[in-house]
Amino acid sequence: MSIVKTVRGFTPQFGDNCFLADNAVVVGDVVMGNDCSVWFNSVLRGDVNSIRIGNKVNIQDGSVLHTLYQKSVVEIADNVSIGHNVCVHGARIDQNCLIGIGSVILDHVHVGEGSIVGAGSVVLQGTKIEPGSLYAGTPAKRIKDVDPAQAKEMIEKIANNYVMYAGWFKEEEAK
Repeated sequence: MSIVKTVRGFTPQFGDNCFLADNAVVVGDVVMGNDCSVWFNSVLRGDVNSIRIGNKVNIQDGSVLHTLYQKSVVEIADNVSIGHNVCVHGARIDQNCLIGIGSVILDHVHVGEGSIVGAGSVVLQGTKIEPGSLYAGTPAKRIKDVDPAQAKEMIEKIANNYVMYAGWFKEEEAK
């Protein structure tokens, strides 16, 4: 069973049709929209500051979301995929973005709408990723514009697939 804990008087809040994997951990000041999923071994630690998550966001296996005490928050807009083993620390991610597997997104980063962060990237503190951009590397740098139609199709497909995958687990739990 997933761990959902109240910390400092803050209890996580979940929208409709959310899925938490058996060993997902969600604590403190976390507010999640509808159709979200938090996968195996992921940790959302809203103990020192807030984490706000929009609709149809998937936080894949092994990811960690955290903040700096009184200095940063996590804000993730709608239709965002956080890949496996990603660390988002005190950053803002606008809608329709994909954060690639194993990336690190540091405090006060702003990922603009429709952007992709390549797998294994380290996005340094304070970086502003322009909307519709591909950033990759260590440290992450702008590689190119992404084709808006291709990016939208891929990002929406991943987000929709994760709603479907979560449904599979819910079906099993209902049996």
